[in-house]
Amino acid sequence: MGLISQAVYNGGRHVIGVIPKTLMPREITGETVGEVKPVADMHQRKAEMARHSDAFIALPGGYGTLEELLEVITWAQLGIHDKPVGLLNVDGYYNSLLSFIDKAVEEGFISPSARHIIVSAPTPKELVKKMEEYFPRHEIVASKLNWEIEQLGYSKKCEISR
Repeated sequence: MGLISQAVYNGGRHVIGVIPKTLMPREITGETVGEVKPVADMHQRKAEMARHSDAFIALPGGYGTLEELLEVITWAQLGIHDKPVGLLNVDGYYNSLLSFIDKAVEEGFISPSARHIIVSAPTPKELVKKMEEYFPRHEIVASKLNWEIEQLGYSKKCEISR
């Protein structure tokens, strides 16, 4: 993530790193880029990152990436946000996950419209283009979660900053 943060910062964009205080000694080993916002725990970290985000992009990663990805997908399904969720599917890294999701749709565990919460592409350029064209098509499962929207400071407007 350091290389991406540096590239974004060098491109003149604002960078915010959100990290639980307990992880700071372990994870911050050198010079930081942009703003570092310490938080109490991982849940607050995700909520804070989501609040400041225009969109979500998952690069190839491990358990933490999957957990964060599935949470923002679930938040979209629940109507907490309507921001695009993208997978950078480098060398087909996420093909198995996408097949799993397609199987869950086929078996009736995920609605066909909710399948469109996720956009994917093999290159950053293609993914950004798809995310710029994104329009939520899924039905919101629990529209009474407005308290969460207000509590986390989400905007109901889906707009990617350029």
